[in-house]
Amino acid sequence: MANRLAQESSLYLRQHADNPVDWFPWGPEALAAARAANKPILISIGYSACHWCHVMAHESFEDAFIAELMNEHFVCIKVDREERPDVDHLYMEAVQMMNNGHGGWPLNVFCLPDGRPFAGGTYFPPDDSRGVDVVPWPQLLMRISDYYRRNQKDLEENADAVVKNLSAGNVPFGATGDPVTTEAFFGALDQVLAKHDNEHGGFGNAPKFPPAMTLDFLLAMRATATIELMNPDRAQHIDGVINTTLTAMAHGGLFDQIGGGFARYSVDRHWIIPHFEKMLSDNGLLLSIYSRAFRRYPKPLYRAVVSETIAWLEREMVAPGGGWFSALDADSEGEEGKFYVWRPEDIVGILGEEEAAVFCDAYGISDEGNFEHGASNPILLAPDFETREQLTAARAQLLSAREKRVRPARDNKRLVFWNSLVISGLAEAAFTFGESLWAQRARETADWIWDTLVQTHAADGLPQLTSVAYEDGGRFNGHLDDYTFFAEANLALAAIVDWLEPGSSGIYRERAEQLLRAVQKRFFDPQAVGYFFISEDHENLIHRKKEWFDNAIPAGNSSLVHGFRDLYQLTGNAEWAEALERLKAAHPGIAQRAPQALGHALSGYVQAALGVATIKIRGIDDLEPLRAALAARPWRRVFLEWTSDPAQPTGYQLCVGTQCLAPTDNPQAVAEQL
Repeated sequence: MANRLAQESSLYLRQHADNPVDWFPWGPEALAAARAANKPILISIGYSACHWCHVMAHESFEDAFIAELMNEHFVCIKVDREERPDVDHLYMEAVQMMNNGHGGWPLNVFCLPDGRPFAGGTYFPPDDSRGVDVVPWPQLLMRISDYYRRNQKDLEENADAVVKNLSAGNVPFGATGDPVTTEAFFGALDQVLAKHDNEHGGFGNAPKFPPAMTLDFLLAMRATATIELMNPDRAQHIDGVINTTLTAMAHGGLFDQIGGGFARYSVDRHWIIPHFEKMLSDNGLLLSIYSRAFRRYPKPLYRAVVSETIAWLEREMVAPGGGWFSALDADSEGEEGKFYVWRPEDIVGILGEEEAAVFCDAYGISDEGNFEHGASNPILLAPDFETREQLTAARAQLLSAREKRVRPARDNKRLVFWNSLVISGLAEAAFTFGESLWAQRARETADWIWDTLVQTHAADGLPQLTSVAYEDGGRFNGHLDDYTFFAEANLALAAIVDWLEPGSSGIYRERAEQLLRAVQKRFFDPQAVGYFFISEDHENLIHRKKEWFDNAIPAGNSSLVHGFRDLYQLTGNAEWAEALERLKAAHPGIAQRAPQALGHALSGYVQAALGVATIKIRGIDDLEPLRAALAARPWRRVFLEWTSDPAQPTGYQLCVGTQCLAPTDNPQAVAEQL
């Protein structure tokens, strides 16, 4: 018999609807039940594409005996972390405090009946047969239940300490009240460069996540070499790091060599075997960084990665009615990666022996395999792009054959935050490569969010975002990330959309300004630096926290650096410059001690120091020559602003801050002025 989760819209929650566990969704009903029964709460958090979430569900949550223990001793709550990042962030930070910084999904947290956490961890096995050095789940359940009955007062004290530590985390470490400085940028740069894996690309050892925000910071710092703020050796070092990492990811198994798009992370140092789920968020970020990198290093491989990633989005992730779906599962037919891996005989059966031999040699598909059970995840071993190009038709044949396999499940929720990352990525790619259809797709997505998921807030008249869209409608109050990254997406469109339709950029500029005014009104902390993750009119949680660190995706407080910077350039309104200055006080300590956790903010600060540019245009309707001239130069934030105002000189006029140069009718000349 199905439990309460059968009525939920979330795919992840519905995946647990037939568990014998008496799951509640997150909400007041579950908390009331825990208080009424004086039972501890078990909050189990995951997401639909998570392999180990599926493993624990199968091993423990589908087991009748274990479910009986859970039902008898706990009120059990299932949470989709993508649907409720506000809940996930709180309890993830709490578990990391309890486990020396370790956390992940599935996330299992034990709480008092009011939701305050006192214990937790990630994956727990059902027994000790695997030899995993973790207490088996049934034993842990009984230990915690027994301790709760006998020592509830101790757990109250422990939970109080956890909440106090969560509150302390709202103050970023090393925040002295002084702003992050230019010297801090170079200190952060040297730390990042020192941590690069010069042999295999990326940073650190396994697992390796695609470091899009860190690479964007490096690209921004690379631009300082052109104004003599950096020595040539350092600039050359940056070039090597960026190209080594981008090339390694593009050649490795993190990138779907047959169908395009990136998986979430690599389990090994060499980028060979990914954790096979594909997330919309990662691909939006990587579209941006590969497009920006191409403008400094015009490698055909980078263009191919962008084109094939967008082809994957269009083929597998487009939502009818608007927006993009959120994720593809790692598993199919109960096995991780089965949809994506190959054996030599598979290739022979599709391409024939002669061409299969060439393909297998180029893509590392062997009899022994590089994955489980003798299968191979394709990796591009051929170093030259020409070989890759020669195998384009073969890849298309293999993709056609792969489409006949049992597909991984797709999570059809549409998240404002993640859709916003794709809007920005598509806008960057469109302008870089002159693909107007990509820009139109970005625009359609932004318009869909605005028309479908934005209402006017009753109290302040500003936009109010709904964070998640399902087929049956929108759900949940928007979080800081939704507002800030949707503002960034609108600014990305405002920068380039006059190339498509002269005079249309004002629509997106106005939306971005209204969104960030809503942030100032509802998320700003008047007592301390930074912005809360949830708004002042959000449901009450055990703590109203701030997010400072970029993880796999950037933080909302990092995004605000870009939004405030761009709005000041576009409007000249001092309030945005003042907001940026206030935010700078949050980041010097993080920049000094953990710069890789601050890549998005640091790139924004460096770009602000270099200067955001506006090219004002009058009397010219075809902006393609200007686009081509700008795209041939290294990336810099430039807004195209077409106007029919007779007070504006005819031609192109470059302005940075309050300084405007003489107008010219030569697009190449204005590009060179940058």
